[in-house]
Amino acid sequence: MALIGLISDVHATPEPVAEALSIFEQAGVDQVFCAGDIAGYRDQLEETVALLIESGCRTIIGNHDLGYLEKHANDIDNRAAEFFKQLPSSIDTSIAGIRVYMVHAHPPDDCRGGIKLLDKQGEVQPERIALWTEHLQTFDRDVLIVGHTHQVFAEQVGNTLVVNPGSSAFNHSCAILRLPEMTVQVYPLSGKAIQKNWIWSDHVIKKG
Repeated sequence: MALIGLISDVHATPEPVAEALSIFEQAGVDQVFCAGDIAGYRDQLEETVALLIESGCRTIIGNHDLGYLEKHANDIDNRAAEFFKQLPSSIDTSIAGIRVYMVHAHPPDDCRGGIKLLDKQGEVQPERIALWTEHLQTFDRDVLIVGHTHQVFAEQVGNTLVVNPGSSAFNHSCAILRLPEMTVQVYPLSGKAIQKNWIWSDHVIKKG
């Protein structure tokens, strides 16, 4: 048996990351995975990167991280940029006999677009399950871990369990994946209720 701690879209907000890592430690997880977007929106990037490095978290790059690199790739002594430079776009591995794949948005290595399965109220949309079942028809992994869309779900899509732990910063969530059982438990963070579908435009003050 293996327990995998899952976080994503941490967006330069270290406090919920530290809380998630504490939850994972108490649960006795074997590994921690982060599905990208360490940068973006908030301004405590160095502290957030330090937590991920110190925890030994297996991390992939997200679109905000790529954007940060474009601006800071040549900065001297920029710890975040150096961290992002060595991140893969995906992780393809086997744990407890289960084939696990992690990418920020969707396979094989996309950082934009992403898998959306929920409506605005956070309910699963059967037509989205059907759409992604078709898209993943040739995807031969047992578990697919994604981020990017700021949705929280663990749904069977065709032959693949697709898991998005949500944004630790905005959905206030993290998750633990249990293998080989392929079950997922989601945990709230920051003393807030989990917001299953966090939509950026709903939180922007409209001008005009």
